[in-house]
Amino acid sequence: MTTTTRRVKETGSADTTTRRAAGSADTTAEGARERVNRRWQEVLQETRVAQTGVQILFGFLLSLAFTVRFRELGGFDRGLYVVTVVLAASSTAALIAPVSLHRCLSGLRLKEDVVIAAGRLMVCGMVLLALTVACTLMLILNVVLGGAVAAGIVVGGVMVWFALCWYVTPYRLRRRALSRAPQDEGEGGHS
Repeated sequence: MTTTTRRVKETGSADTTTRRAAGSADTTAEGARERVNRRWQEVLQETRVAQTGVQILFGFLLSLAFTVRFRELGGFDRGLYVVTVVLAASSTAALIAPVSLHRCLSGLRLKEDVVIAAGRLMVCGMVLLALTVACTLMLILNVVLGGAVAAGIVVGGVMVWFALCWYVTPYRLRRRALSRAPQDEGEGGHS
């Protein structure tokens, strides 16, 4: 059985083609159905990673209200705590939403739409998670450093680092890849 025949039987799609690159081993072009399935698997994996982090942070935040030291916090810190918990809950909702989306829409042949919506929810959840981390740091550092100004400077620096790691670097790489895309399309490249 050829690779193409086996893939058609496994995926039910005949749009997978196997071709030989000049002088190299077999390469497989990715069909639309395979691409959306791969993208969905990537979203699920990203969701697993992000959910773990936000759930640990959310659990930590929820436990703070029941400590002795919490009663000593001033109005600013209590308000910041409330904002932080709401952000953590919102982040949790956005990061778990792709699972609910999939469950509610399963079988309706909307996987591509689900992948797009899930990707947007993941970005929203990551922004909310970054804000949750910023507020958590502000809450902790305000107590530790004894002032909002010093805490704000440190938090600002950390958020610049988050922005560089989570958004600037990926979008620069994306822009670079998209600028090369017209050249790659002639070679049959897929993302």
